Amino acid sequence: MTDKQLHALFNPESVAVIGASSTPGKIGHSILKNLLEAGFNGPIYPVNPKASSILGRKVVNDISELPRDVDLAVITIPRNLVIPSIDKLGEIGVRAAIVITAGFKEVGGQGYYLEQELIEAAKKHDMALLGPNCLGMINTHGLVNASFAAGQPDQGNIAFFSQSGALCVAILDWALGENIGFSKFISLGNKAALDEADMISYLGKDEKTDVILGYLENVNNGEKFVQKAISHSNEKPIIIIKSGTTSAGAKAASSHTGAITGSDQAYSSAFLKSGVIRAHDVETLFNLAQAFSTQPLPKGPSLAIVTNSGGPGIMAADACEKSSLNMARISSASIELMKEFLPTYASLYNPVDIIGDAGAERYFKTMETVVKDSNVHSMLVVLTPTSSAASEIDEICHGIVKIAQKTDKPVFACFMGKKIISSGKKILMNGSVPCYSFPEPAIRCIEQMHKHFQWKNNPCPLPTPVSRDKGRAALIIDRVKKSGQNEIVEFRAQEILQAYTLPVPRTALVRSSHEAVEVAERFGYPVVLKIASPNISHKTDVDGVKLNIKTPDEVRKVFLEITGRSARLRPDAHIAGCLIQEMASRDCKEVIVGFKRDDQFGPLIMFGLGGIYVEVLKDISFRLAPITRDDAQKMIREIKSYMLLKGFRGDPPINFDAVENIILSMSQLAMDFPEIYEAEFNPILVNSEQAIVADVRMTLS
Repeated sequence: MTDKQLHALFNPESVAVIGASSTPGKIGHSILKNLLEAGFNGPIYPVNPKASSILGRKVVNDISELPRDVDLAVITIPRNLVIPSIDKLGEIGVRAAIVITAGFKEVGGQGYYLEQELIEAAKKHDMALLGPNCLGMINTHGLVNASFAAGQPDQGNIAFFSQSGALCVAILDWALGENIGFSKFISLGNKAALDEADMISYLGKDEKTDVILGYLENVNNGEKFVQKAISHSNEKPIIIIKSGTTSAGAKAASSHTGAITGSDQAYSSAFLKSGVIRAHDVETLFNLAQAFSTQPLPKGPSLAIVTNSGGPGIMAADACEKSSLNMARISSASIELMKEFLPTYASLYNPVDIIGDAGAERYFKTMETVVKDSNVHSMLVVLTPTSSAASEIDEICHGIVKIAQKTDKPVFACFMGKKIISSGKKILMNGSVPCYSFPEPAIRCIEQMHKHFQWKNNPCPLPTPVSRDKGRAALIIDRVKKSGQNEIVEFRAQEILQAYTLPVPRTALVRSSHEAVEVAERFGYPVVLKIASPNISHKTDVDGVKLNIKTPDEVRKVFLEITGRSARLRPDAHIAGCLIQEMASRDCKEVIVGFKRDDQFGPLIMFGLGGIYVEVLKDISFRLAPITRDDAQKMIREIKSYMLLKGFRGDPPINFDAVENIILSMSQLAMDFPEIYEAEFNPILVNSEQAIVADVRMTLS
């Protein structure tokens, strides 16, 4: 989509309303009324075949009668008339269209095919297309309200786009009640042409927008989304709430807009990779929006708390300790200064408790001292409405605003109460100081702001190169594809591991018990025997794995048992023999590394403890490929069982470098071969010296 087309959509000089109505309550009437009430100062052309005048504006009876080069058309007519209207609009040079009309992809069946025709019609005429099935668009700074939403939002520096028109209506009404302003307010609808990635790209360059918010049910093009988000998240915070995270939610999303939701882990990983801040509910979305839109970013993690009550101060300190922030160490110089004006029974350390009888002057002096301390990166002012605070609530709030305006550090307020502190909260809001009812949401906002500061100021590391023979691996994969199999079973996958220089136990395919004994003697006891069959991927189904085999007689016996039992239980399977492997040392821990190809975002790399831990506890971490060594290190350290790997009660730590190398190799394998749908190294046996891939499974698309 070109900048010229998007400019015509968001900053039109003229607007036509196709389906304008003189009947209050109808969408065509609401859109025209909103355009007029927003103060749009360009030509507005209501189009209606029967009327002569609507809301004091002369009506155009047919699209063909419109002047050439109208910038924007807002279409709200029956579904069967939409595509012919797009063609007519294209013929007179209209550059952008908002299709309010529903009944397209979201209803399935014929609606899906009509939406494809709509897309083609817009492409044919080089027309920007928003919708269909949407609420419309508002640009407060351009005085454009091309929507049928009730109410005109104030001007602000927050842009919001949403896949749900109904959510737009609710949030707009809430924002009007909270006096929150917007730069742009955009309903995406079915995203037939313009989608979330286009919005991020446009809003990322929009001078009137400082914070980008979004509500998503799915992403159209994962690669495009990540690319655009990476490009702009260094400039502006992008905060998104993603629904459809449960099976029930995913089903609802599909029926709502025809969206096909991907896995929640993939979305979380995509957001992490691209610097998008994820909000898990609407309240958090707007808490974060207020914080980012009003306060500077904290340049470090150290938070100072000033409070007139010990209990809430402790609550705030607890929330800080549970976050990635830390409690600032107040300098001795600041402490000595506060001793001059605080009561002897006040707490001069963090939290700084100035006691319940504190009034405006004590609050102001304390805040001024604390915020100037070089050890402090951000400040949270906590107030409970004691008699002293309540009687001077407005003065205290004016003092907080004054402090916030004088410093380059973020200042937040937490006023616990409702009625008594209401006037003070208005003063804080008008002074651009975020105020929260409880400490926890305030701390979460400060934490996300610090994380965003780190994201902006840390260069994006490049993927780590991996040594491999890609051609050798490709030959093996081609051989499997030609055989008609979609499973690369272990005895074939072993060759791929070797092509990627992955550490594997010495392994051989043996076709007889005699050959098994010969190889076991060469490897040295104990050994492992596994069934080798291109048709048996889950060896445990046929009891096809035996560990710790210590003698030649045992090798012969186990070989015959495994192959005989497998042939009996799976008469359809070709039994190639057994794999024989050297046995790893007993001091190893088991971990798992795998990937699955997500439909929207591509390969999703997974790490966790192996065996029962991954199956029962699901203690796992994720990243989107390609990953860096820094990603691999964080994946290992994110799992709850990390301390078991680091060493516990005298155990030495595992060889982290070796595990990181395996994760990086898995990422490279996923990027090299799109035809591999999923792969799994499980278990990887790791101790303080080495990591060995003991078993592997791969599935082709």
